[in-house]
Amino acid sequence: EKYGSYYGLQKKLADLGVYDELILREYTKEEIKLASSFIDPEKDKLFTYIGLRTLVDRYLAKGYNGEIYELPQERFLTIALTLMSKEDKSKRMELVKEAYWALSNQYMTVATPTYANAGKSYGQLSSCFIDTVDDSLIGIYESNTDVARLSKGAGGIGVYLGKIRSRGSDIKGFKGISSGVIPWMRQLNNTAVSVDQLGTRQGSIAVYLDVWHKDIFAFLDAKLNNGDERTKAHDLFYGVCIPDLFMEQVEKRGDWYLFDPHEVKKVMGWKDENGNPLGLEDFYDEERGSGSFREKYEECVNHPELSKERVPAIEIMKRIMKSQLETGTPYMFYRDEANRMNPNKHAGMIYCSNLCTEIAQNQSSTIVTKEYTQDGEIIIHKKPGDFVVCNLSSIHLGRAVPDGVLERLIPIQVRMLDNVIDLNEDRIEVLQAVLTNKKYRAIGLGAFSWHHLLALNGIMWDSEESVEFADKLFEKIAYLTIKASMELAKEKGAYPLFEGSDWHTGKYFEIRGYKSHDDLDWDTLKQEVMKHGLRNGYLMSPAPNGSTSVLANGTAACDPVFNRLYFEEKKNYKIPVTVPDLNPKTTWFYTNAYQVNQIMSIKQNAARQRHVDQSLSFNIYVRNNIKAKDLLNIHLTAWKLGLKSTYYVRSTALTIEECESCAS
Repeated sequence: EKYGSYYGLQKKLADLGVYDELILREYTKEEIKLASSFIDPEKDKLFTYIGLRTLVDRYLAKGYNGEIYELPQERFLTIALTLMSKEDKSKRMELVKEAYWALSNQYMTVATPTYANAGKSYGQLSSCFIDTVDDSLIGIYESNTDVARLSKGAGGIGVYLGKIRSRGSDIKGFKGISSGVIPWMRQLNNTAVSVDQLGTRQGSIAVYLDVWHKDIFAFLDAKLNNGDERTKAHDLFYGVCIPDLFMEQVEKRGDWYLFDPHEVKKVMGWKDENGNPLGLEDFYDEERGSGSFREKYEECVNHPELSKERVPAIEIMKRIMKSQLETGTPYMFYRDEANRMNPNKHAGMIYCSNLCTEIAQNQSSTIVTKEYTQDGEIIIHKKPGDFVVCNLSSIHLGRAVPDGVLERLIPIQVRMLDNVIDLNEDRIEVLQAVLTNKKYRAIGLGAFSWHHLLALNGIMWDSEESVEFADKLFEKIAYLTIKASMELAKEKGAYPLFEGSDWHTGKYFEIRGYKSHDDLDWDTLKQEVMKHGLRNGYLMSPAPNGSTSVLANGTAACDPVFNRLYFEEKKNYKIPVTVPDLNPKTTWFYTNAYQVNQIMSIKQNAARQRHVDQSLSFNIYVRNNIKAKDLLNIHLTAWKLGLKSTYYVRSTALTIEECESCAS
């Protein structure tokens, strides 16, 4: 049988407790044997040596002493059977076969948690999570507990700290008491280090703060190596939430004001329709150059009773860039653009992004409303907030596009992603995340091996042709993804918050200027979405793909390659690796990441961003001797061209640890 008995493998690993019994319980013995006939050992030859080595080290099922039980095609089949286990039995085996086709041909990859944990008795299947911390003692500690529980299951975490009062704020009216965000960041830092992921690596946590928060300077210094260690949190990753108005003030060398979010709520007295207090962070500019945020900001600046600090905006930007060149962070999150383009703005607000900056979904704090004892038990009531969950998967552009399989691939890929949501219900320990997952049914379809695809097509990175190619390709991917989710909605129903969304009103298509043309019938698709709904409230978010691109012999994400030849180094090996399909024709199109024009990279990404409803992991590559004005110009260009976020600033002097949670 070449691969041996697949049914026997299921029985053996279930008896050992390595597999859960989902497949044995949901499928008959005959169905499992039929599934085993799908296995094609020849597909193993698609792997490179380093791809196989990575698969063995990180993903194949092992016994408790590290002995390897699974072979590569068995991992793919187990993922396919797991993700299709709840489908209608009349067509389920055909869907399993289709999912196995997509995985075994390496036309796509699933996210690292799904890749590693599908079919196993431990771990969950989603990649990343985002929490919004309430400005209360119990809210802060509850958030830390939730982060720890998700971190142990291999989830990467983004944490929005912008609602927490600043250093020197009052507590219960006693002035100057609050110690600000830094001590809570240090607690999260300890959680990241101490709650590791089954011994494989420490937790990964990104913290975000608004650029108008009074603690912004301490926040920007907290990852640097100089200064008081009691104010440091070296093991966290950092992001800054930036409104348009700040970038305008940077450009014109104007002043910027810093506020305490607690005092803003107390003094300004803003309320939502339910009478809940609002802060400056709860507004955004609905249009470029005008809107609610700048109006509220000016009110704060001009209010005589509100304390504030005035600083030149460029001084904050200098500190941001200094930290980026020293540590690679902070990430930049352009909050106004993210909220303007949010298809679910009718249901909430986006405050920050995630650990890898590709997620942009509605967020809100979970609040403990009541605690009491009853019949000898302690009862706790919580009002759940929107605790963001991202479920990721990526198209291998270097394989799927040349083989012309996008029309066949994307529908099965979207179905697989949608099924992760329901399968993960019992695996995610944080219940507000489970509720949010079901409410929005958010997925994040992405893509990798972009530079590989350019090389195959003989397109230079630094060319307008690359921008046009990105625009056309990602428009097609967007069209097929929206259509696949609409077809699923016909079959299984729309996500609960569809009504009133930009999808429902058709505004999503209008603000992006989608019109039918020879290749894509946007007008018909718009009408079908408005009529039948979408299965998923968020659809696309290209992620970093560091480890899974190695698995599938592609280039990472939509990034340029570092070198045509490099060495993959771990503790016990050093393996030479070449970029995919390296030959006399393609070699001239693989330009080093530090040699490509960063402005052209931004233009490519802006072309993609138009078609992506969330955001994208987008790295900036610079030499360590770059002039400040040149790095500033890169950031200003990214903001002006409508990017929602940028990821690391990778300088030639930096070594940056990749986040694996979002690798998909």
